[in-house]
Amino acid sequence: MVNKKQRRTSLKDLAQELGVSIATVSRALRNSPEIGKEMQQRVKDLAKRLNYRPNPFAQSLRKEAPKMIGVVVPNLVTHYYAAVLDGIEDEARRAGYSVISANSHESYEDEELAVDNFVGLHVEGIIACLAQNTTDYHHYQEIAEMGIPLVFFGRTCLTDQFSSVTANGDEAAQQATLHLLDTGSQHVAFLGGPNHLDMVRRRKHGYLEALRERHIPINRDLVVCDKIDYQVALDATKRLLQMPNRPDAILAFNDIITFAAFTAIKECGLRIPDDVALIGFTDDAHAAYVTPRMSAIEDQSHLMGVTACRLLLKNINGDAKVYKEIVPQQLVIRETSAKKKQ
Repeated sequence: MVNKKQRRTSLKDLAQELGVSIATVSRALRNSPEIGKEMQQRVKDLAKRLNYRPNPFAQSLRKEAPKMIGVVVPNLVTHYYAAVLDGIEDEARRAGYSVISANSHESYEDEELAVDNFVGLHVEGIIACLAQNTTDYHHYQEIAEMGIPLVFFGRTCLTDQFSSVTANGDEAAQQATLHLLDTGSQHVAFLGGPNHLDMVRRRKHGYLEALRERHIPINRDLVVCDKIDYQVALDATKRLLQMPNRPDAILAFNDIITFAAFTAIKECGLRIPDDVALIGFTDDAHAAYVTPRMSAIEDQSHLMGVTACRLLLKNINGDAKVYKEIVPQQLVIRETSAKKKQ
């Protein structure tokens, strides 16, 4: 029987054992005068007993005194997050900073671990986008207690404490839905992600506002918000298309859901856009190279990364103001949205 490799003791483990915050543990291990001698000793004794070892990579980095920024993204393999990270890296490089990125894989636990690791690495600041499973924000509250600058982008929380960069998803969704209604579609469905995400709420709000503007009754059966997952979205789309009064258009929340819907429509033997029109929040790198070419709401994702990094650098340099920046999205009409006139 093979023994599982023992997990390295973290700052969070020490904090939980002592019933204090990660900030207190971190300061105690650094002999901060903010922490009393008795608590410092308790922390150090526990660290020794649990064989806590500071990250050796972090120690080697600190000898060279680099300026590091940590970035947490939900899904690094998608074009959107890769482009945001590219923008962050470009801006950070210009300011003399290096970037370390972590992929949360849409997992709260992985996100929390990434933040903990960044603390251990003594990064100058953190840029983060919430995982879809994150509903508990205590790890970010602890970052605030430590005084570590942090900026959210895309999916945000605690916006009264931290600066954020978002898109105008509500306006873009409203514009896209109106386009679908004005080009021959009558029953527009919305395929979203988890309702607790502010990004989902904004885009769904815009969709609903468009229906109200055109005096169209809201059909709750056409509003499907579930896990951000290709197979989940594929199955949800097929269920919608099997309804007696099926939708004749779909507005999809992000690239994963968009292309799941695109595939489902085709697998059901329906034509795009004549039978079912489709607009997705996605990027031009994919939307322009499928057949038919995808009408899309495109993020200025590189600019979002640049903007998030600029805000973080302001915080690092002593600007304590909480900023709320909006990077506009662009509706690009191609071939999947306007029905052909009969």
